[in-house]
Amino acid sequence: MILGAGPAGLAAAWRAARTGRSVVVLEAAPYVGGMAASFEVGGIRVDAGSHRLHPATAPALLADLRGLLGDDLQTRPRNGRLRVAGSWVGFPLKPVELAKALPPGLLAGIARDALTGPLRKPRQDTYAEVLRAGLGPTLYGALYEPYASKLWGLDGSEIDGEQARRRVTADTPWKVAAKILSRARRSRATGEGGSGQGQIFHYPRRGFGQIVEALADAATAAGADIRLSSAVDRVVPRSGLDSAPQVRTADGTTVTGRHVFSTVPLPRLAAMTDPPAPAEVLAASGSLTFRAMVLVYLVHGGGRWTSFDAHYLPADGTPVTRISEPTNYRESADDPTDRSVLCVEIPCAPDDATFSADEATLTGIVTDTLARTGLPPLNVQEVVVRRVKHVYPVYTRGYGPALEALDTWARGISGVTTFGRLGLFAHDNTHHALAMAYDAVDALTPVGFDHGAWAMARLRFADHVVED
Repeated sequence: MILGAGPAGLAAAWRAARTGRSVVVLEAAPYVGGMAASFEVGGIRVDAGSHRLHPATAPALLADLRGLLGDDLQTRPRNGRLRVAGSWVGFPLKPVELAKALPPGLLAGIARDALTGPLRKPRQDTYAEVLRAGLGPTLYGALYEPYASKLWGLDGSEIDGEQARRRVTADTPWKVAAKILSRARRSRATGEGGSGQGQIFHYPRRGFGQIVEALADAATAAGADIRLSSAVDRVVPRSGLDSAPQVRTADGTTVTGRHVFSTVPLPRLAAMTDPPAPAEVLAASGSLTFRAMVLVYLVHGGGRWTSFDAHYLPADGTPVTRISEPTNYRESADDPTDRSVLCVEIPCAPDDATFSADEATLTGIVTDTLARTGLPPLNVQEVVVRRVKHVYPVYTRGYGPALEALDTWARGISGVTTFGRLGLFAHDNTHHALAMAYDAVDALTPVGFDHGAWAMARLRFADHVVED
């Protein structure tokens, strides 16, 4: 039995069903995919934010997805822009463009920080100290400090250092420079803008959600039973060797299975087990929070808005972090030529004013953002708003003991395994979630669940770093 029909849950369902296992998937939403789903706005397929399948996807996983999607899984060049120090620069970054666009003072500060890097050590294990020590105060202050406040709603000094380690791969100016120069060399060698990690991505012709739709179809064809609009109310662990775990849904249905794989947010799982988790575990789960997101979709009349796939906004006095244009992520004859759709991402807390703001207020935020940053105006024909409560786990300073207590308890639930981004309270890409799903199912043997194999897989997951 699998709780949740996001990428991890559906990949697990397909892998398990292919081996002849009986599989039931319970999903609270009336559609599959979770945050990876696609849907239509203004007659155009859009995603729940900006999503790409990273080229770091394991070859076996990528081969499976190509087998499902065929030529619809396209390989595309990245073509974004990053707003820094009041200027737009191409993203992925290019050395010549950076040198021309950035103020001399900022470039001098970055160079100085690179030379003095060996002398800096983090004074505390916080996001701010780890990145100030590694990247230097100049680059941290220009990009990562304001972005942290937007993404997680906290000052960098209030965020645990693990957040930096999980989110920033190039953690020194030299590594940043090496990445940029490596891309430039590949670009010159190929004459096509390069073909390596950070320069390309995989994306389906009908939106990112085509991946989860294909996984759901394949799982169903293999015998899996995917039940939508089936919110889980209670999880009853195995009580003895001869018993089986049970799941009760909100409509009173009870489903019994040999093993439960849960992608439910880990803090929520603690609140829905029967018998309930110990008081200290519930207290720990209450201290772990997720960042929410408001997604504002604006239908723009007159064709493509820009030629860029995404615009990144670390600062500039706006709560918007990214503006993407899904039709620029793909080549599709299904996309109309007389209009386009923008997806504007606004991180927030699920209980703040932004999350509950009305359409007019949110449209005003977008309009102000465009004016502040010199982006083209919009010919708005339609506005659609979606609100998502669980997007990014927030690693507040000192979160580790609480997560360890919750995770230790979860590992001890008989007949239940948690996995996936939400199930492990982890910052991960889709390809990471798919790898977790495969490893979770592979640990289920004819004689029981191989906890040792799953523990080894969990150690591999600990090295995952989010790829932007």
